[in-house]
Amino acid sequence: MEDFMEQALEQAKLANKLKEVPVGCVFVYMGEIIANGCNRVNETKNATRHVEFICIDQVLEFSKSRGLNYVDVFREVTVVVTVEPCIMCAAALISLNVKEIIYGCRNDRFGGCTVLDVPSLLNTKIPIRGGLRAEEAMELLKTFYKGDNPRAPLPKEKPL
Repeated sequence: MEDFMEQALEQAKLANKLKEVPVGCVFVYMGEIIANGCNRVNETKNATRHVEFICIDQVLEFSKSRGLNYVDVFREVTVVVTVEPCIMCAAALISLNVKEIIYGCRNDRFGGCTVLDVPSLLNTKIPIRGGLRAEEAMELLKTFYKGDNPRAPLPKEKPL
């Protein structure tokens, strides 16, 4: 899994260069990466363009182009992502019945396991584990949030 996380971290670094929240992901099917990407929320101005959804779209295309049933493909997909999937992404991945989810660092603000226990709510036994190269993933997030986010709303001044 180290090699796959390395690829996800490279995608997260790309996101950082694009002024996106630095989250990268790969979807592994039968030992090969069939989808990869980074967040594209700022670029597209679309809150659903988290990397997991970008990869989901790629798997649908992969399945269609090869005449495979996407349901069967997702059952064999290992998701490797640098940051714990948010509530929305965790619910989507669990609903697609992926094989397993492996992430780097926790997502203490929006995590689909940490903030809200989505796996329990959706009654799944899909293995979800974190901590793979967590320090590197966290450093990318810290670097991003120390800098300027060009899409962040302007702070409102409070009346005296």
